[in-house]
Amino acid sequence: MSPGLKRILLILALLTVSALLAWAIYTLFFKAAPPVIPLGGTRPVGTTGQLPGAGERVPGAGEIAPGAGQPGVLPAGGTTPLPPPSYFTPEPVSQIGTEAALFPSVDAGGDLRYHNPADGKFYQLLPNGQAQALSDQVFYNVNKVTWAKTANKAVLEYPDSSKIIYNFDKKTQATLPKHWEEFSFSPDSNEVAAKSLGLSPENRWLVVTKDDGTGTQLIEALGNNADRVNIDWSPSRQTVALSRTGAPQGADRQEVLFVGLNGENFKSTVVEGLDFMPQWSPSGKKLLYSVDSARTDFKPEIWVVNAYGDTIGSNRQNIKLNTWANKCSFGDDNTLFCAVPRDLPQGAGMSPKIADTIPDDLYKIDLKTGLQTNVVLGNNFHINSIFYDSVKNKVMFTDPNKKGVFQVNL
Repeated sequence: MSPGLKRILLILALLTVSALLAWAIYTLFFKAAPPVIPLGGTRPVGTTGQLPGAGERVPGAGEIAPGAGQPGVLPAGGTTPLPPPSYFTPEPVSQIGTEAALFPSVDAGGDLRYHNPADGKFYQLLPNGQAQALSDQVFYNVNKVTWAKTANKAVLEYPDSSKIIYNFDKKTQATLPKHWEEFSFSPDSNEVAAKSLGLSPENRWLVVTKDDGTGTQLIEALGNNADRVNIDWSPSRQTVALSRTGAPQGADRQEVLFVGLNGENFKSTVVEGLDFMPQWSPSGKKLLYSVDSARTDFKPEIWVVNAYGDTIGSNRQNIKLNTWANKCSFGDDNTLFCAVPRDLPQGAGMSPKIADTIPDDLYKIDLKTGLQTNVVLGNNFHINSIFYDSVKNKVMFTDPNKKGVFQVNL
């Protein structure tokens, strides 16, 4: 082979090797990989000059593919596994009792007490949802119950106007006069205040008696104003009744007097409406009340006012919610939980039964800031009694259209 031919072959070999190396380098570093087809079977669409989307990651060993385990999505095996706990949304309201619960009240330990008309017994609802009888004694046809605040005692009233004080712990009872009405226990539960309504005005009195029915004392004469007095013993023990017999304030305003046990001359407060319904804060330093007036189309409206010592009548707050005081429960002196009917008709304040079929919304109210927060219930409820359990930090309520007791998961 001539030297010229060898030189030509050597040059061709070098060019071939260079071309192969260049192709290898291009393939390894610069050639774009084919687009990945995600699990949904659709090729991703990119935009010219931009990086394509990453698509969905293919799970590795021991991982669950996207969509697997979600309600309504079948995995490759064709069966639907139970969704993991994180997919569950807890119900905001749970039922903690299945029996009819009449005349409910929370005891000092935060447990609910109530009367079951089916068997005539009174029960305590334990934290595990079990009902435990307070007594083996049967009480049929009870039509009103007033509970003591710190003990298992109650005034029971019957259709024939018979009244007794029953001590569920001692299993003892004391008979009260038939002409006594509107009872309220003292903060220590050892005394009961009431209206003694004789036939003549001069025999109508605010009275206090011991829990065994003895030691009755006359506190204030009621005369012709018995229907303008609310017997409601304050937790501070300072006030035993609230009397709307102050100086006239106009058609839709009333002066409320605070009545003590010893004829004290307390300050008063003015309320902006009629149909006054009060409720004390846990300390007795504040008073929640509802009233209605022409200004509110005679729908109930709730207010809060200071109600202790020299502060009585100060810091009146209009909560601006149309509901009644007995549809609210204090969490503490600065926190309220209120059931508010969604759409009250005009005049509802004068006839609360109008709201018996109207669903309620639940609000938490901060009395310091005025902030009102809607507490989700997740269903339609008509709340006719509501309680805050400070021991377990929960709200409990009953619905006359549903059996049992309901608990709000705060």
